[in-house]
Amino acid sequence: MTTASFNTFSDFDDHKVINYFQDEKSGLRGFITVHRGNCKFPAFGATRYWSYQDEKSALIDSLRLSKLMSHKAALAGIPCGGGKAVIIKDANIRNKKDLLRIYADRVNLLGGHFITGADVGISREDVITMRRRSPYFVGVMVDPVRFTGLGLLLGIKACLSEVFHSDSLANRSFAIQGVGKIGNELIKLIYPFAQKIYVADIDPKAVKTVGSKFPKVKVVNLNEINQLKVDVFSPCALSNCLNKNSVNRLNCGIVAGGANNQLESEDVAETLFKKSILYAPDYVVNAGGLISVYDEYENGNTRVSRVEKKVLIVEKNMRAIIFQSKKTGKNPAEIANSLAREIFDNLV
Repeated sequence: MTTASFNTFSDFDDHKVINYFQDEKSGLRGFITVHRGNCKFPAFGATRYWSYQDEKSALIDSLRLSKLMSHKAALAGIPCGGGKAVIIKDANIRNKKDLLRIYADRVNLLGGHFITGADVGISREDVITMRRRSPYFVGVMVDPVRFTGLGLLLGIKACLSEVFHSDSLANRSFAIQGVGKIGNELIKLIYPFAQKIYVADIDPKAVKTVGSKFPKVKVVNLNEINQLKVDVFSPCALSNCLNKNSVNRLNCGIVAGGANNQLESEDVAETLFKKSILYAPDYVVNAGGLISVYDEYENGNTRVSRVEKKVLIVEKNMRAIIFQSKKTGKNPAEIANSLAREIFDNLV
């Protein structure tokens, strides 16, 4: 494909690298895209293993997520670019471990310009398997989910302070869409304090597990979760959950969740703003995991207290974005995007 061809994708943003990989024997297919990064600072972005409709859908997801990672790194104070890998999941694949080993060899070919770890469909054990083949995998010594949850909690507290004039979780109600790794972590953190927690997920087993671990949590239908009258709606599933249809059903004061690319379009952020719903930009409040794996990469070890201090930047950023939004009359997503681009566009 030519540059002109890539320009037909709305999420193509002068990406530095678009790499297609394939291995017929294992069934491996997918993309690695690098949005920003240079010879001094690599691009960071996790690897997603997902059932895509086709290769075009996988490429679009990789382009969009790698761009988001540049935004996330910029506001997290991390001097790296954004990247993303997607592996196309195929029902005919019988040996995932072999596939991941070959994928790790493909990552090696980029010579350290792309550093990756676990996203949807990739477990920490998978990362350990791939790390044996490649030094460019992170999340072995640290559990990124723990710090993603911590950052999300800090971002929520900043929003609570603005909307309810207190960051206390007591008497607050939450609706959590998606109870995978991040959704579970958030429930664990708020469970001892929150008044009500509602959850929904497409996976019945995940919901059952949550119910056994957290008996006070109320499970609701997927179609209900974003319509409940709650203080905080927390999208922790996949992309585009906030669209022109779903935002009109929201009945909350705050939207703050761990999912990436929650907004179907920038217009949705403006709709939320006009409805007086405080939106916490996803890449601002879910940056804790990236902060933790970059710390592992930078130091060659992990110290919880050191990472926890670094994750405090999430709350600082969210409070600054809220302040600027009130001052300028612009929605929080617009403020965050402007701040991030100013930083990462200088990472040539």
